[in-house]
Amino acid sequence: MTKTRYYTILMMLAALAVCINIVESLFLPPLQFGIRLGLANIISLITLKLYGSKAMFAVCAVRVLVANLLKGIIFGTSFWIGAMGVFMSCLALTFCEKWGSSLCFSSMISAIMHSLGQLLVISFLYGALDFLWLLPPLIIMSLFTGFITYVIAKKVLERIRL
Repeated sequence: MTKTRYYTILMMLAALAVCINIVESLFLPPLQFGIRLGLANIISLITLKLYGSKAMFAVCAVRVLVANLLKGIIFGTSFWIGAMGVFMSCLALTFCEKWGSSLCFSSMISAIMHSLGQLLVISFLYGALDFLWLLPPLIIMSLFTGFITYVIAKKVLERIRL
């Protein structure tokens, strides 16, 4: 594969992740405690499986920057909360991939780490640990949302041809 084709595919994946992120934030109401399904994480899983963790980090970084820029909240509080969630999620996916974990387990751990990363930033920004009581319900919901993203990513990976 040429470098041009490789980077073109990565940026197409990033653009798709941005679109999914924006559509989800505009049209799908959040679940309990403000939890979103995290459908853009489907693209993270696909990128990880097809191109590895470096490519996944690049696609996720572009997604966070461009989606927040388009929403008009670049470098605001919600940007940092989301960015830390995505970073922790990508880090978890990288370790899960290194250890040979299943895609289902990886997706669920990724969702949990996303929630944990967001809570850590919220606690840091507001200088209080009052938000940590949300961790148990967030973990339960993350297992649910991680499974949903796994199922969709698995179906896409079964059908994709590059």
